[in-house]
Formats: sequence, structure tokens, C-alpha cells
Amino acid sequence: MLGLGLLVGFLSLPVAAAELSAIKKRGYLIVGVKDNLRPLGFREQDQLQGLEIDIARQLASDLLGDETAIEFRPLLNQDRLQALLNDEVDILVARMTVTASRQRLVDFSRPYLIDGTAFLTRNDIEDLRDLNGQPVAVLSGSDTIASVRSLLPQIRLRGVASYAEARSLLEQGEVVAVAADGAVLTGWSQEEPQYRLMPTLISAEALAVAAPRGRQYGELRQQINEAVERWLSNGWLRQRIRAWGLPAESFPSLPSSGSGANPVEPARPQSAKFPSALPSTTGTDGLELD
Repeated sequence: MLGLGLLVGFLSLPVAAAELSAIKKRGYLIVGVKDNLRPLGFREQDQLQGLEIDIARQLASDLLGDETAIEFRPLLNQDRLQALLNDEVDILVARMTVTASRQRLVDFSRPYLIDGTAFLTRNDIEDLRDLNGQPVAVLSGSDTIASVRSLLPQIRLRGVASYAEARSLLEQGEVVAVAADGAVLTGWSQEEPQYRLMPTLISAEALAVAAPRGRQYGELRQQINEAVERWLSNGWLRQRIRAWGLPAESFPSLPSSGSGANPVEPARPQSAKFPSALPSTTGTDGLELD
């Protein structure tokens, strides 16, 4: 979530991204992406690849008729919105979650992926219930803490300052699992086959293409939305999600004709009931004290 001061600062910035007609005249699409987040956007042998890279290329094909008519701009998380608002990119396909604060600044397409809290574990952990009473690493101050506490209260959460620290604790056997965003953990499981991603997401957040607000960008937004809906319906998006090894629950719901319902519904653990938490030594934030 954007802090209040940061949000106020963004609201004072002019929005001046390219309209679709200007993009067509230029001849290529400028897309903000991630280049350090496997399997969404990452570099291998100096080539960008990943689900979001595939999506950006497909948008170039759908909008301009050529998937190579694209310029990628790798961005840090804190620079993504600024790049869009400052006319440095036309759109963002960079693990942008849809939030109320961001919707005041930019417009979002239909979701192309549902991410959320997942668990990376050792191969001998078979079920979420096997985590009861066990130490699990989680980033201190993250939204993941509330998700886990709400649905899996018996887990002993151990706060860490970084993903690197969480990974180190898992490798040393000091925790049996790491709780974090499913997309992040999918990349870890692909790099470290001795660990596996458990298939259930226990929360849900929508990832979508971010585009500038304003009536002049209406055609651009409409064509992006139509493209995403087409991919949802014709199977292209499902195929790419599977190809990149993301959980089956990552596939967004199909558009429902005549329905005004929100297409993003929170995921829930599969048919398991979890009793109240066991007594444990915890800090005021609910994390285990070392």
C-alpha cells in the first residue's frame, strides 16, 4: 500500500503517457517490467523472459501487429508508478497488484493473474495441516502475517528482515517453510528443487496491467481489456501460466456476461479446519521472539 505522503506526492504529478494513436505512430510499445522476479520477469543469458514478458509481447502483437514492436523498461518496485505517471512508459506489466490507493492514480485491466500467500516447504511436508505448531518464516510487517494468522493460527511465525534471510533459515532447517507471495516462491522452487511450493493460496490479490487514467487513453485501455479477456477465453493465458509453473489457483475467473461481480475472489485452504492457536511465546506483532 502507498503511504499517505507518497500518495499525495503522486497526486500532484501530471499524467502524460502516450495515447494509442501516438503509440501506433511511434511504432512500438514501451512497457515497464520486472527483471529480477522469476517466473514473472527475469533475465536468463541476458534475455528477458517470464509470464509478464510473454504478456507484454502479446500486447504488442495485439495492439501493433508485431510482438517485437516493444521496448522493455526494467523497474524497481518503488519506481513503477512514477515511471507511468512521468511518461517514461506506456503501460506497466510489472507485478502490479490492484489496490484502492493505486486505483486513484492509474487504471487497471482485468486481472491476468491471481497471486497471494503461499508456502514453500521441504518435500516431506504434504499438507497445510502438517505446518501446525511448526516454525515458518515470514517478512516482518508484511500482509502475509495477517493472512496466516487468520487461517492457520497454530503456525509459529518467525519474523525475518528479508527474503534472503528466510531462504537461509529454510536451508539451515531452522524453519520448515516460508510464507510469502506465491509468485516469489514459485521462482524459488524452480531454482531449488529440494523445496516445493504447496498448491493452495490462502489469500488472493489480483495482478493487472496498469495504464494511465484519462479519457484520452480510453481506446488503449479498452484494447488491453479486450486482449486480456480474449486470452482468458481462448486458453492462451492458462497455457502460459502453466508453462511458467505457477499454481493452478493463479488463473483468474473467466468474464461472466452480464455479471457485475468482482472477478477476484479470495482463495481458501482446501477443505481443512484449523483449531485455535496453541500457547506460544510471541511478540506484540504475533511473531515468534528469538
